[in-house]
Amino acid sequence: MEIRKVQQQDSLMIRLTTPVSKISEVMGEVYQELAGYMGRKGIEFAGPPYAMYYNMDMEALDVEMGFPVNQSDKGEGRIKPGQIPGGEIVTTIHTGPYDKLEGTYEKLMAFVKEKQLDVQEWMYEYYLNSPLEVKPEELQTQICFAVK
Repeated sequence: MEIRKVQQQDSLMIRLTTPVSKISEVMGEVYQELAGYMGRKGIEFAGPPYAMYYNMDMEALDVEMGFPVNQSDKGEGRIKPGQIPGGEIVTTIHTGPYDKLEGTYEKLMAFVKEKQLDVQEWMYEYYLNSPLEVKPEELQTQICFAVK
């Protein structure tokens, strides 16, 4: 667990609402759609895919999914330009299956409380590798909370 400063990062993203029970399926579709668009436009990836969560409503999760980019693009259809905010974050890396993320979140929130930090209501995750390429126990997810 660490506190560090990050730079604002442009992205291409799709924001939608989905039940958490369908999140894996929806993410696969969204990242594939974004990657196809970026490939057609010759836009390079500037980092791993991310998801920004604006609420924790398990029936209607408000989530932005995207890829960091180093060039501006207006997008098309539901693909929009976005930004991953800069500033101070509290972050840690979870190693293991996605269904075990809750334990890492609990540890990170305990760290936030211990350090008496005030964090934003929204948070985001970077997916540092893919379930299509590694075993579930090798998955790495970086969890980030922005400090107010």
